[in-house]
Amino acid sequence: MSNVKHMTQVTSPPMGEVADSAKQIGGDVVHKVKKSAKKTMDDVAMTPFLRKITFFSSGGSFLDGYVLSLIGVALTQIVPAFGLTDDWSAAIGASVLVGIFAGTIAGGYLTDIIGRKKMFIIDLVAIGLFSLLSVFVAEAWQLVAARFFIGVFVGADYPIATSLIAEFTPKEHRSISMGMVSAAWYLGATVAAVVGYGLYGMEDGWKWMLGSAVVPCVVLLIGRHDIPESPLWLASKGRVAEARAVMDRVFGPDVELAPAKPAGKTPLATLMHGEYLKRMVFLGVFILCQVVPMYAIYTFGPEIMTAFGLGEGHEAILGESAVSLFFLVGSIPAMFWLNSMGRRPLLLMSFALMAVGLLVLGLWPTAPVAMIILAFGLYAFFSGGPGILQWLYPNELFPTEVRATAVGIAIGFSRIGTIAATYGTPLALTAWGVGPVMLVAAGLVLLGLVLSYFMAPETRGKSLAETSGIADR
Repeated sequence: MSNVKHMTQVTSPPMGEVADSAKQIGGDVVHKVKKSAKKTMDDVAMTPFLRKITFFSSGGSFLDGYVLSLIGVALTQIVPAFGLTDDWSAAIGASVLVGIFAGTIAGGYLTDIIGRKKMFIIDLVAIGLFSLLSVFVAEAWQLVAARFFIGVFVGADYPIATSLIAEFTPKEHRSISMGMVSAAWYLGATVAAVVGYGLYGMEDGWKWMLGSAVVPCVVLLIGRHDIPESPLWLASKGRVAEARAVMDRVFGPDVELAPAKPAGKTPLATLMHGEYLKRMVFLGVFILCQVVPMYAIYTFGPEIMTAFGLGEGHEAILGESAVSLFFLVGSIPAMFWLNSMGRRPLLLMSFALMAVGLLVLGLWPTAPVAMIILAFGLYAFFSGGPGILQWLYPNELFPTEVRATAVGIAIGFSRIGTIAATYGTPLALTAWGVGPVMLVAAGLVLLGLVLSYFMAPETRGKSLAETSGIADR
């Protein structure tokens, strides 16, 4: 018996040692599993190169804000120089939006077929070329034509650039990266106001204003030359080896590409049926409600500022610059609120406060200057959230194979309203006065609020595969 007891004592390790051994074995297994499991694009941190992609991809948005806003200042010289009527002034202002309408749809479709990178360079060359041609116009119709083609290629850049940003950016940083697109628009508009103010007193200053768009085009061309094709798009086309090469270059060999559906699984016709059609309708109307008042204010900013009694010439341009600064500043906290607060709550709050600002302007157009600036500031500051979501939502809600097309259609549809509004704004200002025009703008924002309450989704913290799918909805 004692021998048995002795043997037991010798061969049986203490319970503490058993527990330690089991813990070690378990730890080794976990370590091996973790080691074998590769990170995805959504797990990586933002690198300098990813920030570069975001920065230079936002350049098209900067150009949109720049060329659209600068024409408002330039028109104050062009109208008397060419002896233009309100109809011609409206046509010049609206022509770029007609171009954007055509460019977003065509550009989105083409970039889903031939890739993001190819037109990424072509559109900048074209914008610079037509900006130069604008300097040499002798008749109003020539300027309308040049502005139309500028709009075509600005519009084409949007689905290309935003798709690239969405497909390269980790999910936790997506709202901030897409926020850069919106902020770039407001920055472009603000810079345009400064340039317009500086060139306003020059003889034929409008020529220098319109031709100055060449400068950012050249800067952007230099910055974009080494940005690669989207690995998600390459994978969706079956070009897996090329996708892997891009992944190795941008993210490193330890990051795997999220599975992509083969080409053809999400045909274009899918956007016109079921859940995707509902998303298209929501996005088109929501973006229309966001951009129509903004485009009208920017395109005819000096005239609107004068109508509110904020002065003429340089003084009106300064008033527009102040409003533009509110737009820019408001987009910065919105980038972070989209993650902390969520997409849907921020959208609803923003539309409500934007409507308050426009209602004050519409109901009290003779208010003191301080109140006018405060009301404009309230509207402009809280435009930041919806301004970012007009780019973020379309890229999150549709799969890779048709993402750029969906962006193009949604943006293009919204520009139908901006075309009508921009053409009609100078006519409405003359016929109705500034108060009723602001009330119409407030009505559109309230429509966006109601629509968003019933249809706006929450996509915070989800991967593109999750947000673009419909199985769980």
